[in-house]
Amino acid sequence: MIQPKERAHEPRSADPGSGAWHVGWAAAPRVDRPVRSAGLYLRHPHLGRAAAPAGAKLGPRGRGVRGGFPCHRGPVAGALVAGRASGVAGRVAQLAAGGRHGGLRSGRHGAPAPDAAGAGRVSDTPSKSHGRLTIRPSLKPRELITEPQVKGAWTVNIVTLFPEAFPGTLGLSLTGKALAEGLWNLRTIPLREHGIGKHRNVDDTPAGGGAGMVIRPDVMASALDQADPRLPVLYLSPRGRPFTQARARALAEGPGATLICGRFEGVDQRVLEARGIEEVSIGDYVLTGGELAAQVLIDATVRLIPRVLGNQASLTEESFSEGLLEHPQYTRPAEWEGRRIPDVVMSGNHAAIAAWRREQAESLTKERRPDLWRAFAETQVDPTKDRQLSGASDQSRGYREHEKD
Repeated sequence: MIQPKERAHEPRSADPGSGAWHVGWAAAPRVDRPVRSAGLYLRHPHLGRAAAPAGAKLGPRGRGVRGGFPCHRGPVAGALVAGRASGVAGRVAQLAAGGRHGGLRSGRHGAPAPDAAGAGRVSDTPSKSHGRLTIRPSLKPRELITEPQVKGAWTVNIVTLFPEAFPGTLGLSLTGKALAEGLWNLRTIPLREHGIGKHRNVDDTPAGGGAGMVIRPDVMASALDQADPRLPVLYLSPRGRPFTQARARALAEGPGATLICGRFEGVDQRVLEARGIEEVSIGDYVLTGGELAAQVLIDATVRLIPRVLGNQASLTEESFSEGLLEHPQYTRPAEWEGRRIPDVVMSGNHAAIAAWRREQAESLTKERRPDLWRAFAETQVDPTKDRQLSGASDQSRGYREHEKD
């Protein structure tokens, strides 16, 4: 077997903020057998260079391959490296670490897999991809290579019985992009791992009788010990204080939070009192668990972190930004099913448009959210204007009731 020449091919570096591992390999002018893992290494933009996992192999694969080739199901699945090697056709190298089929498998034409020495043959017919160099790093979770979290980024710890529920929709759109770029971090703490006994029980029957089960205080305390003690702890509960935009803004300005996703009949009151846990609610209704409520809270908070939204100016014009509901929105076409956009919005007079939007926001808030309007009117509205808006709101409500009749 020809020994590889010690010439390391460095992959192109990805975005330093992504924190992704890349695959490098040592090539030789002529290689007709798979190269052992001694020639492989992994490189991280911040952590430097590291050895490849034990058992990883770099093998040829391409047109005319009649021997075996490595199975690519492994901890770095999807990280493909195509290399240039003179005199060898169709060189496509794949990093493999065993996987479900145990490393090597038989060829696509039914030929036996290479022996323990890694024997294999490559056709002399050049392929269309000959000489091409590509790097495809994977953003999927890796089993053997853990991607470090970005230091100083907003971090949320989630205590849950179902860690597979995260990131869920948080991994999509703008929040998902921000998560991949390291603008915020998400860490789950599986509650089951802190269970009691052989079956890892996390709950027990309610003291004094009653239906359902209650999460044990010792189990919850053990899970909370795994979280950052500097972060505030919030328990998603229907009996908690309403979660508001102001609370989301306060959380976004801090280092992060630890969220408890409740299940069953709730959590033992003693651990809530002992650890100073704040109970918050996202609405006057009951869910089967706190996972969905936690995602709502995280989404409302993360979007307020700088650079998460593409246009930060949109934060100042949305509902609750000034204590009011948002004004109505319109877009093209100018007329749809006989309904036209209000003339003032199409006038091009920015002062008139701003005044109309403000009037609409105040009128909608007074009509739909009297609680918000009272808090706003105490500091922002004079009594005369309040009476005028009250009359306009009553007229608007009567007009809609007349339409229903």
